[in-house]
Amino acid sequence: RFKAFTLNRAEMYEYIVSAFDFDKTDNTARRYIAHVSIFGTTQIHLRNPYIIAWWSAAFPGFGHLLLSKYLRGFVLFIWEVVINIKSHVNLAMIYSFQGNIDMAKEVLNTRWLLIYIPVYIFAIWDSYRTTVDLNKIYVLAERENHHFNSFSIGAMEINYLDKRNPILSVVWSLLMPGLGQLYIHRILLLSLLLSGQLFSFIILTCLKEFLFYF
Repeated sequence: RFKAFTLNRAEMYEYIVSAFDFDKTDNTARRYIAHVSIFGTTQIHLRNPYIIAWWSAAFPGFGHLLLSKYLRGFVLFIWEVVINIKSHVNLAMIYSFQGNIDMAKEVLNTRWLLIYIPVYIFAIWDSYRTTVDLNKIYVLAERENHHFNSFSIGAMEINYLDKRNPILSVVWSLLMPGLGQLYIHRILLLSLLLSGQLFSFIILTCLKEFLFYF
């Protein structure tokens, strides 16, 4: 313990860090349970794979977004929107609910539908498989118990690991979808929610003008 008095300032800092085991981001761990960046806080924890698969069944990409797999979730989300519009699935469902089966068959584009079905099934299966794998990784990372970076600063944003009230996040999301994600610093998920709201507004405006024209 008297060794620190014979070292210079830089060596003393390295000695103190190694002695007291402060947060080290030397990427020596095989697995981490969280990552803090200027775009958000990403973490893995135990999840129910059936719930994640259900969200993927509700809308492809949602399950992956819950797992913080944003790139794959964005791709599946955009794919769902484009293929759904091209195949007229929702319009065919409306006609079928009304009992107009012949009209549903007429508007349904079977070529686009053949592309829609495999990707829909893949989204459900992949989200379930990924959840099972991440649960195993979390157990191993928890046993390893390695430190991770809890503070990130960049030219455009600052993010740090902090306790936040989940009820307050829900309240902000109820007032305006996306504010809850902004409160917990999920910038990527916030961008998707805002894009979805803007897209829905454009679609509803075009539909209103179309119905008013006829």
